[in-house]
Amino acid sequence: MSLLYRLARPALFRLEAERAHGLSVRALKRGLIRDLDIPVDGRLHVEVAGIRFPNPIGLAAGYDKNAEVPDEALRLGFGFVEVGTLTPRPQEGNPRPRIFRLPGAHAVINRLGFNNDGHADAAERLAARAGKMGIVGVNIGANKDSADRIADYVEGVNVFESFASYLAVNISSPNTPGLRSFQSGDELSKLLKAVVAARNGYAAITATNRKPIFVKVAPDLTEDQIEEIADVARDRGVDGLIVSNTTLARDGVERHRAAAEAGGLSGRPLMRRSTWVLARFRRAVGPDFPLIGVGGVEDARTAIMKIEAGADLVQLYTGLVYGGPHLPARILKGILRVLDIADVDNVAELRDRRVDDLLAAPPPV
Repeated sequence: MSLLYRLARPALFRLEAERAHGLSVRALKRGLIRDLDIPVDGRLHVEVAGIRFPNPIGLAAGYDKNAEVPDEALRLGFGFVEVGTLTPRPQEGNPRPRIFRLPGAHAVINRLGFNNDGHADAAERLAARAGKMGIVGVNIGANKDSADRIADYVEGVNVFESFASYLAVNISSPNTPGLRSFQSGDELSKLLKAVVAARNGYAAITATNRKPIFVKVAPDLTEDQIEEIADVARDRGVDGLIVSNTTLARDGVERHRAAAEAGGLSGRPLMRRSTWVLARFRRAVGPDFPLIGVGGVEDARTAIMKIEAGADLVQLYTGLVYGGPHLPARILKGILRVLDIADVDNVAELRDRRVDDLLAAPPPV
């Protein structure tokens, strides 16, 4: 953690969490965060789903919900940024307060409920950055009161296909009632058939390359569910999975005051569960299917653990809350030190090194 952020964090943490988040977005917009000493090294380059990433560390969806600061976030050192989740129509989300910090656990509980400005505003912002460098994915969802949620996802593909480096289909937020039902075989198959057809149709009409589609799944899955999701994802032609969203479990935080709050838990306590699930998805999908590992990443060690558990790319968000804006640069420097010590030519060579160990481990309680 930088000295400046170490000094500023107590004041930020005295603010209501959502207000503090808004201040951080404004700080990025105004260019107040600079001099980050970000390493650039060919050993960090990875190619996933036809995209060449400058490094494997990305900003997860949820921070830049409305595509306000993707380029500013990239300048923090992220190899890619995912904006959203975005729904066709604007929606307020759940009543405030709806974000709760658990500082002793380096965790957050949120029940935001896809609060966002809707497709139109975000599409206008993303259109304005046309021609700029940097990998920006768009995470799409469904309105809470939608009569046809599959149509909402298809609309997301149609609206953002031309602006997004890739599309992420969010079917795993615990804060939209019924959304996780899309993780069941038949429902998932119907949804993915529709979104892949929309993607392919757009590419055919415009004579452009197909944008990769990733599906974001929950960590609260059984081994049978993991196998089923993996089979459907491959059969329907999506390009990868994002593992995972927040958890409904409260492992390791039971004694914290905010633990009883409804919502999804993210941060350090999610690391074990999400990484266990990640390794099982790697076994289920085989070596050639892209996986993005998310959940509990807060330093180079945990980022490497995700890669060793089967992740091609890694995302974080809650780690940024506790680690500050210098975190991406610190993680990249730490990874490079590990590559030096291990005498490894590229970070991708670390992938899968601990999959077998994790497969032998018992499931999280």
